[in-house]
Amino acid sequence: MNKKPFIPAVLSAVLLSAAFVCGCSKTEQSGSLPAPTVNAITVIQQDLPWNIEYPAQVAGSLEIQIRAQVGGILQARLYNEGEYVKEGTQLFQIDDKEYKVALEKAQGTLAQAQAEERRTQRTYARMKRLRADNAVSQQDYDNALSAYETAQANVKVAKAGVSDAEINLGYTKVTAPISGIAGKEAQSVGSLISPAGESGFLTTMVQINPLYVNFSMPSRQFEKLAAGFVSGQISIGSESQKDKLDANKYRQTDVADVPMYVEVLLNNGKIYPQKGKIIFFDSTEDTQTSSLAMKAEFANPTNSRALMPGQFVRVRLVGAIYKNAILIPSSALLNTSQGLVAYVIDQNDTVSARPVQAQLQDDMYIVTDGLKAGDRIMREGLIKVRPGQQVQVAMQDFKVGAEKEEEAVLNQDGRSVAALEKEIESSEAPDAQSLPADAASASSEAAAQPAAPAEQASAAQNEQPAAAAK
Repeated sequence: MNKKPFIPAVLSAVLLSAAFVCGCSKTEQSGSLPAPTVNAITVIQQDLPWNIEYPAQVAGSLEIQIRAQVGGILQARLYNEGEYVKEGTQLFQIDDKEYKVALEKAQGTLAQAQAEERRTQRTYARMKRLRADNAVSQQDYDNALSAYETAQANVKVAKAGVSDAEINLGYTKVTAPISGIAGKEAQSVGSLISPAGESGFLTTMVQINPLYVNFSMPSRQFEKLAAGFVSGQISIGSESQKDKLDANKYRQTDVADVPMYVEVLLNNGKIYPQKGKIIFFDSTEDTQTSSLAMKAEFANPTNSRALMPGQFVRVRLVGAIYKNAILIPSSALLNTSQGLVAYVIDQNDTVSARPVQAQLQDDMYIVTDGLKAGDRIMREGLIKVRPGQQVQVAMQDFKVGAEKEEEAVLNQDGRSVAALEKEIESSEAPDAQSLPADAASASSEAAAQPAAPAEQASAAQNEQPAAAAK
C-alpha cells in the first residue's frame, strides 16, 4: 500500500529529467549554429581624381535677334530655317521701291546744292577782285561771301541726305550679322513690317563656335574644395600648369595648360570631344539656391550639332586630386539616425560598429574620420548582422572604378543600360526557317522519336471511343 505513491513520484522525476535534457540539447544546438559568412574588403588609401559632376545647360556664345531697320512689305526669305549661315549672307528682302526713289531724290537735291555752290563761288571770287580795287562796297563783298558759305553748308546737308537714303536702301536687304544657326522666321512673306513695333522682329541667330555651358556649384562643395586646396589635401593641376597660367590671359590660354578643365557628358553616355575651360566664376552666392554660377567655354571648330543651345547635359570638373584619400565602396556604410556607420571586423572575426565621417563621390565614399588604411570592413549586407557577432569572412578585392567597368562595357556602343535591357526584352527567338541545318535536323529527329508514356496513354484513350463507335 505504501509503494503506490512512490511510482508517480518516480515518473515525475523521470519526466523532469527528460525535459531538462531536451532543453539542454536545444540550447547546445542553437549555440552551435555556424557563424554567417559576410563579404569584406580592406580599406585602401590612394590619390583619387575628384571629378565633380553638375547638371548644366548649353548656350550659344552669341544669341541675337534679327530685326528690320526699315518698314515695308516683306518680299522674300532667302535662307532655310535652322541652317548654318555665314556672316553677311542675305536672309530677307524688303520692298525697296520707295527707298530707291528716296535715294534718287536725295541725289537730285545734292546736285542742286552743288550747282548753287559753284555759282556762289564764282560770285564770291569776282567780288573779291573788285573789292581789292575798291570797285564794290564792303556790304556787297560780305553778302557774296555769306552766300558762298551757305551754299557749302547746303552741299554737306545734301550729301548726308544721300548717305541716309543709301543706308535705308541697304537695310531692305537683311543680312546675317554673325555666322551661326538661323532660326525660324517670325514674319511670313507678304507681311507689312515696321521697325518700331513687334512686326519688326524677323528671326533669331545663334553662334555655336564657341559654345557656352552654364552650371552652378553648391556653396558647401566650393568651401570643401577651397579648404582642401588651402590645407594641401586637394591638389588642382600640376605645378607646371600653375606656373604657366596667367590670370589676365586665362581666356587665351590653351585648355591643355589650364589646371582644371571641364568635360561634357552627352545623353548617350559619350564625352564631347572638345574640352572646355571656365571663363566665368560668380563672385557672389545665389541666396535662393546656395550656389555659385559658373560658365565654361567649348570650341566647336566644325560647327557640329553634337551640342545645341538650350540642351541639358552634365558637366564634369577634371583636375582636382584628393591626396591620400581613404576610400571604401558606397555599400560599406550604413546610414543611421546617428550618422554613417561602418562594420569593422577585428582579428577574431568579430563585428563592431564604428561611426564614420565621409563624403560620397560617384560609387564610393571618401572617409575623413573613423577608418584608416588596412581596416577590414563589411562590404554589404550590414543589416543582416549585429555588433558583437562573430562571422566568417570572405575577402574581396576593392579597386577604384572597378564597379563601373561592367557598365562601361555595356555603354561602349553609346547605348544606355536601360536601352540594352529593353532591346533584350523585345527580342524574339528565330523562327524555324532561320534555324541552322543542324538545329533543323535535330528538331526533325525529335519529332520522329516515339511519344512519351503519358502521351501514348492519352492517344490510347482517344482511340477507345472511336473503336466503340465502329
